[in-house]
Amino acid sequence: MDVGEILAELERYLGPDAEALSLPPAAFTSPELWEAERERVFGRSWVLVAHVDELAEAGAYVALSVAGEPVVVVRGEDGELRGLSPVCRHRLMPVVEEGAGRTDVFTCPYHLWRYGLDGRLVGATYMKRNPAFDPATCRLPQFAVEEWRGFVFVNLDASAEPLGPHLRRIDEDLANYRLPELTQVAGWTEEWHCNWKVAVENAHENYHVMGFHPETLQPTTPGGAETTVRADSPWADSMRVRYATPLEPAFLDLTEEERAHLYGFFTFPSGSLAASGDMVIWLSLIPSAIDRTLVRGGVLMPAAMIEGQDRESVRKGAEAYAAVINGEDRRGLEAVQRGAGSRFAERGHLSPKEPGVLLFYRSLARALLRENADWPGGL
Repeated sequence: MDVGEILAELERYLGPDAEALSLPPAAFTSPELWEAERERVFGRSWVLVAHVDELAEAGAYVALSVAGEPVVVVRGEDGELRGLSPVCRHRLMPVVEEGAGRTDVFTCPYHLWRYGLDGRLVGATYMKRNPAFDPATCRLPQFAVEEWRGFVFVNLDASAEPLGPHLRRIDEDLANYRLPELTQVAGWTEEWHCNWKVAVENAHENYHVMGFHPETLQPTTPGGAETTVRADSPWADSMRVRYATPLEPAFLDLTEEERAHLYGFFTFPSGSLAASGDMVIWLSLIPSAIDRTLVRGGVLMPAAMIEGQDRESVRKGAEAYAAVINGEDRRGLEAVQRGAGSRFAERGHLSPKEPGVLLFYRSLARALLRENADWPGGL
């Protein structure tokens, strides 16, 4: 199946009578579709990359690849967050390795050119004798950055329209979770060997819990539980899953409905939040290659919940539990990716327990098929 045929099948999801079918298997393996996604999806979408607690002090940074494009988000000396291309303007060497850390200046390890936290060139060794070189005009290119309720998003399109107005309904739904007051107690960065869409469609349904998480999640949020979804805006969807037994949060004043449901919120293309009792978990599934997905996430809690506790012990406990859940998903989704390459792979009928998957498919179709003037496009 060539890319034109894949796009034609995607367009069917936008129709009023779209069949509840999974994506064509070629959608997970096509190099041509991957290149289209790099340009039309990740080249102009808001990608969740961090929580502000990771970027609290001047010089704190998170460096990663968004669909193959190197990005670093850093807190400047002026307190502002900036998204920069870390590719040196001299000979293409990234000035910082992928990961998180803190620095006063970005120094290229190739020829030691130095850049400030705002991207300005502050030092270039042995360049004064080149009369054509003007250091004042040499700086790292910028991307758009937006902070929403403590979550940091980056857009490779520096002129992108703001994300916040599209998240108003989610903002209202999460009011009782007091997102700006939560603190990140644990975090992780992993690489899964699967196409990003394999991971994202999995996040949009709870049906897989009975298979991937029979002992960890199935007892509390069973795969057959009542599930409802809602399309909020071109950038956002939400999902509610009823718990087997309502939770009894000790620190957040939640309604009866909030105690009875896991609330999932999705920002297209690859970000998600899960609000569960006294905790909110964020997860971002960011492609680095056609069959590689960077998984970044963290656990947020009210500060009062960990008051008097050993912070390191809380971190280790939360990360150990997350590693179990993530490991169950990773092993399963990497197997799905292998299955997508089978000569017998074909589309499957979706369950009524997977309505969120169709919402994701529609967003993907809009992103790939709508013209720039109509982006992100209406619902």
